[in-house]
Amino acid sequence: MTTTAGEQKTAPAHGVELTDVAADKVKSLLAQEGRDDLRLRIAVQPGGCSGLIYQLYFDERLLDGDATVDFNGVEVVVDKNSVPFLIGATIDFSDTIEKQGFTIDNPNAGSSCACGDSFA
Repeated sequence: MTTTAGEQKTAPAHGVELTDVAADKVKSLLAQEGRDDLRLRIAVQPGGCSGLIYQLYFDERLLDGDATVDFNGVEVVVDKNSVPFLIGATIDFSDTIEKQGFTIDNPNAGSSCACGDSFA
């Protein structure tokens, strides 16, 4: 990607969606931390009983090749190696009696383990 003087270099989009509910939860968590320099990073790593696991965490870094999208003030970052596994995935947040936490609905996952922590 080339830039001319005065232009900012922008990272490519990654195809991951963040629901409004999840974005609100991320903003709440960042406010609790008292930090405005953190991004929500989602990555795919080898591991788990099905072969791949998700990692979802706050990160202050922006690495070479990262793809980013801003969702109403929440920057979601995906590293270049994880993008192909996550295109079309949606990050949501549930807060019910049955489950609480972030969920990832990924159309690229061919199968998952019984506990839902890994996919292939």
